[in-house]
Amino acid sequence: MKIRRNGQASVLTDEQLEELMSVFSRSDKLLFGICYYTSCRISEALQLTRGDIVGERIIFRASTTKTKKTREVKISVKLAELIIECGLPKTGYLFPGRKEGYRTRQSADLALRKACDYIGLKGVSSHSFRRSGLTKMYKAGVPLPTLQKRSGHTSIANLIFYLDIDREEVDAAGELL
Repeated sequence: MKIRRNGQASVLTDEQLEELMSVFSRSDKLLFGICYYTSCRISEALQLTRGDIVGERIIFRASTTKTKKTREVKISVKLAELIIECGLPKTGYLFPGRKEGYRTRQSADLALRKACDYIGLKGVSSHSFRRSGLTKMYKAGVPLPTLQKRSGHTSIANLIFYLDIDREEVDAAGELL
């Protein structure tokens, strides 16, 4: 659990995710929804522009990714529904800043902390959405190389740190032999 910027961000259950989404503003709902449904980092989502949504895909430009490599993620049905519900600007940043440029990570983090305090969630950070989405896909049987390509991790070893693997799963693996 993450406490005061130490430890790993909690992985959200479907119920916790739904509860958080219900208390977010439309903009925050879209922001954190993009993080969850595309497995992107908060900084990548904040820097998205209207031009980065091309057809049924979101393009994460090399200049905005940690790895400095462009990646494309297909917009899932659930994310498409969220985009329709929340709306998109016609031009510019999806999440514009107060004065100019894009919204800050600090502003997004504050909104998330307020929502978590309101519903009583602990250990949640903006990374929880990325970890939760990746963990859910992993538990559904999506292969690690596929998750790596989707998330942009440079190695499977780095990706594995994001996944929430229960002790019971580790124990059960031995029973397969």
